[in-house]
Amino acid sequence: MARVSGEDEAMLQAMLRQLFQSVKEKITGAPSLECAEEILLHLEETDENFHNYEFVKYLRQYICNTLGSMIEEEMEKWTSDQNQGEEFGYDTVVQHVTKRTQESKEYKEMIQSLKNIMMIVVESMINKFEEDEIRSQERQKKIQKEKSSSYCTDNCSDSDSSFNQSYKFCQGKLQLILDQLDPGQPKEVRYEALQTLCSAPPSDVLNCENWTTLCEKLTVYLSDPDPVFSDRILKFYAQTFTLSPLHMTKEIYTSLAKYLELYFASRENHIPTLSTGIDISNPNVTHLLKKIRLLNEYQKEAPSFWIRHPEKYMEEIVESTLSLLSVKHDQSHLVSQKILDPIYFLALVDTKAVWFKKWMHAYYSRTAVLRLLEKKYKSLITTAVQQCVQYFELCETMKGDEVLGHSKSCGIKQKTFYYSGQELQYIYFIHSLSLLGRLLIYTQGRKLFPIKLKTRKDSVSLTDLLVLFTQLTYHSPTCPKMASPGHLENYSPASMATEVLCILCDQKECAIECLYNNSVIEALLQPIRNLMKGTKAAPNCSETALIHIAHILARIASVEEGLTLLLYGENMNSSEEKSPTGAHLIAQFSKKLLDEDISIFSGSEMFPVVKGAFTSVCRQIYGTCEGLQVLIPYSLHESIAKAWKKTSLLSERIPTPVEGSDSVSLVSQESQNIMAWEENLLDDLLNFAATPKGLLLLQRTGAINECVTFMFNQYAKKLQISRHKKFDYGVLVTQVASTAAGAVALQNSGFVNAIITELWANLECGRDDVRVTHPRYTPVDPIDQSCQKSFLALVNLLSYPAVFELVGNQSLPNKAEYSLREVPTSVIDIIDRLIILNSEAKIRSLFNYEQSHIFGLRDFIIDSLSVERNHVLVRINLIGGPMERILPPRLLEKGNEPYPWPMFSSYPLPNCYLSDCVTRSTDLKQDSDLGKLLLCFKMSDKQTAWIENCRRQFCKIMKAKPDIISGGALVELLEKFVLHLSESPSECCFPSVEYTATDANVKNENLSSVQQLGIKMTVRYGKFLNLLKDGAENDLTLVLKHCERFLKQQQASRSHTGHDWFVSSLFIMMLGDKEKTFQFLQQFSRLLTSAFLWLPRLHISRYLPVDTIESGIHPVYFCSTHYIEMLLKAEVPLVFSAFHMSGFAPSQICLQWITQCFWNYLDWIEICHYIATCVFLGPDYQVYICIAIFKHLQQDILQHTQTQDLQVFLKEEALHGFRVSDYFEYMEILEQNYRPVLLRDMRNIRVQST
Repeated sequence: MARVSGEDEAMLQAMLRQLFQSVKEKITGAPSLECAEEILLHLEETDENFHNYEFVKYLRQYICNTLGSMIEEEMEKWTSDQNQGEEFGYDTVVQHVTKRTQESKEYKEMIQSLKNIMMIVVESMINKFEEDEIRSQERQKKIQKEKSSSYCTDNCSDSDSSFNQSYKFCQGKLQLILDQLDPGQPKEVRYEALQTLCSAPPSDVLNCENWTTLCEKLTVYLSDPDPVFSDRILKFYAQTFTLSPLHMTKEIYTSLAKYLELYFASRENHIPTLSTGIDISNPNVTHLLKKIRLLNEYQKEAPSFWIRHPEKYMEEIVESTLSLLSVKHDQSHLVSQKILDPIYFLALVDTKAVWFKKWMHAYYSRTAVLRLLEKKYKSLITTAVQQCVQYFELCETMKGDEVLGHSKSCGIKQKTFYYSGQELQYIYFIHSLSLLGRLLIYTQGRKLFPIKLKTRKDSVSLTDLLVLFTQLTYHSPTCPKMASPGHLENYSPASMATEVLCILCDQKECAIECLYNNSVIEALLQPIRNLMKGTKAAPNCSETALIHIAHILARIASVEEGLTLLLYGENMNSSEEKSPTGAHLIAQFSKKLLDEDISIFSGSEMFPVVKGAFTSVCRQIYGTCEGLQVLIPYSLHESIAKAWKKTSLLSERIPTPVEGSDSVSLVSQESQNIMAWEENLLDDLLNFAATPKGLLLLQRTGAINECVTFMFNQYAKKLQISRHKKFDYGVLVTQVASTAAGAVALQNSGFVNAIITELWANLECGRDDVRVTHPRYTPVDPIDQSCQKSFLALVNLLSYPAVFELVGNQSLPNKAEYSLREVPTSVIDIIDRLIILNSEAKIRSLFNYEQSHIFGLRDFIIDSLSVERNHVLVRINLIGGPMERILPPRLLEKGNEPYPWPMFSSYPLPNCYLSDCVTRSTDLKQDSDLGKLLLCFKMSDKQTAWIENCRRQFCKIMKAKPDIISGGALVELLEKFVLHLSESPSECCFPSVEYTATDANVKNENLSSVQQLGIKMTVRYGKFLNLLKDGAENDLTLVLKHCERFLKQQQASRSHTGHDWFVSSLFIMMLGDKEKTFQFLQQFSRLLTSAFLWLPRLHISRYLPVDTIESGIHPVYFCSTHYIEMLLKAEVPLVFSAFHMSGFAPSQICLQWITQCFWNYLDWIEICHYIATCVFLGPDYQVYICIAIFKHLQQDILQHTQTQDLQVFLKEEALHGFRVSDYFEYMEILEQNYRPVLLRDMRNIRVQST
């Protein structure tokens, strides 16, 4: 037994007294000892001063002294595991350390010791308390007598009963109460007995043997004619529901439900009928509603705790409820004389069936509810469906003015607390609608359908019910039949039906089974079809109804299955099209709205809201590649841009409000409405940037700068609210940054500045919300996790075209001194301050003096940063695919020599980084298949058959012997095939251009510094491959100059295009033969494939439409990468989702791959196969190859999405293991499925937009 000194004992007693004194009010207010214990156990959660109590401080120090060292050792062990490559989250570490601590011997000894100490202290306090009790016994007796006499007048308060009476309420007392409650007793005696019962602790009442008898008696006494007496019984019930365990409240609930069931079943009770309605001021009705309401309150609370009890308790509650609600009276008489069933009264107190929603939420109770509904109480569902059908039929038969008149009369009658029969029917309808809407969410609930109704010949199927709900959104009146003006919209049938349909849309499985079919979509679109025909949509179909329809359509369009249904209909492969699909109709209607070509709503205040709602539906559609393809013919971007320009002019003309004028509020409201509409239109335009082709359309509107500025403003607002809830603009930013004009717009809007400022702030100060479980002894990551997100945002911006716009033709500041307050604001500033540290001033600005001093040392310190730096330097100085260059690892290795790789600090590059890869030329005579392919070129068959024969033979070789298609054989194949195609007018897409310039003519022309650097890299790579010789640099320079002169003849203007990697690739393939290379390019330039393989070919070319030239966007982006994204979503959906989760667009990385002709991503042989495949089989194979690459990389992409570095992985890493020939069969399948659409669009790049 632990020993405690007298001083320590007195100190602990004082601490405990302080604690109990502080929580005295909470404990004395507890209804039972169990509740008091619960209060103490959860004191930390409820008491803000918890950690200031001396006793809590003592416990914390005691635990720290006993277990602190053990916890630290455990944390250090896990930290070392983490450093060795095992990554654990914060919660995982805490859980593990806590578990190990609780299982330890030290913990058990500490608990026992603490328990012994506290037992001594508490026992001493109890003894002292008993002594004080004896000394003040007389005073306590007097207080108890006063309390006993006050119980009868205490208004049922039991706040102190548990502590003061728990030992005084015995079996005899309960029997006495039972006798006193007898109807034969005087009223005063019965009141007093009931008051005593209400004052007793519920737990004591429950433990008495007479409890069951009491419960039965109370149920009988609920029918007592004395309203005060029955009200007090309900008060006891309410108190029991609140304070008692489930097995006690279950008995109270079931007895109350049984009483009500018998009450409604009895013909002796005067239950109102539909014709008389319900007068709430009637005492009998009031008492009945009180009982129903008490039942309903328990229904809504029970699900929060019944899972902790045996299932039979829950099932008894559920069954007693369903049994009560299934009570039906004889229906032989007229409907108007129908006696109201219990469900009408329940609907009055819980109109939206919240009780059913809560019961269906958890699987535990939902299973029981659905099982009972199916086996015994299906009539409940039948009557609910019947009620909805009847209400809809009423809406169809009643005229609009009658419905509105009826609604107005409802408002008058509500003041007298009276509900007419029609109002009760409406309330029951709302309850039924809510109940059915919740039921349909669940599979077992949907299995209850179809429902057979007595009034209909055919059963009501799921589709029938959903069509009915849909029609309610526009057939029913917008003015509800109940509730105060502040709640009108909440209970209108259209709003309720819309809410139910939206909830069903959000449940994918339910939506696919119920909503996504032609019948429901047609019902939704019917008002639009009628309006398009120039007729009124439907009775009472208003702007509000159209807004409801638009909200539902937007939900449907936001899900893949729903979007497919809108785009192609239910039978997307069927050739029969009776009417336009949903997407076409929505686009036509939206365009009419935007162009204000519908007169029925002109001048309405709600008209802009209707327009906004339907353009939002269109936004969901054209925000996807496949959706945009369908909506392009409607030129919605032009209509939205026109509406925005018009609204923008209006906002500029709004007069400035004059203080004191009556028109101030009106002007202010008008201004807000116009500004909101203007922002809505800008947002609609901005969402075109979600796809490559959509970005081209946005660029053509001339509003890209305003849209990007709007996006930045939204981004900035969200940034101020919460760091973790920024607008999901990641993909949009990436798409916009993939074009030169978009990059400029991002810079001008302040977006680039904001990202760089945030990055610098994180580098300088770190993030204040990063959890630190245990600091590491040494950093193991080249970049801090708190900065990674900011760096990735910058990486997203730096696409191939954006780099030149943001960095090109700029020089480094290279200042003599950098102030500590000087914050970078541009990409060039970040390069200057973080990457090219070529001066002491830059080093001092980043590091302290002691840190910067080591930079003067010549020895390398092997840490994670130096390893990363060495990797980067080797990477940027080597060219080649995954098998052609050897890159040093980015992590230290285990063992005695953690980093055996030499540091690259000066030229030449160490030989260990050079691969032994050597390219071999293929002997044409060695292979018979290759000979057959070459033989094809000598035959003079029909042109089409000849081409197909060549392609078929090429595919055969690529599948069987891909390696022989290389070297001289490949060059000969390409030359002959392109020559034949260029001489065939049907195969030529561009006209022949006369070119007569000689080497002497172009010799003096200048190439950009980027091109000169590219030439050096090309020659270095060609020599490494043993394909180029000395002097190749001059020849390649001449080829590039000729190409510039040749293409300039066909260009609308001149601008920077970067280095031509396609020409560089051909030059190496042609073994450095400049004449052969340029001759091939002249012939190749006539073919459609040249537009997509040779990017400078169509750069601002006169062959493109004027608006495309003005946008500066290349066909590879708005055509090839657009279809790459579209096919990726269909063929490799997990990868497509991964891109969106990462806030990155597939189009950007594909543009980079294609622009640099896969250099550094593929080995040379695969680059040759990429070019040959596209030349032989068509430009659409460029798309298929990219899809094949994503399919190949799927697992890597998913992994790097989890580690949140997908952008870095795709931009830096080579395509390991990918071979074009491995995916030929897969690409042939893609060709069969997609070629007609792709080739048609690729050929149409020359067509002027309409």
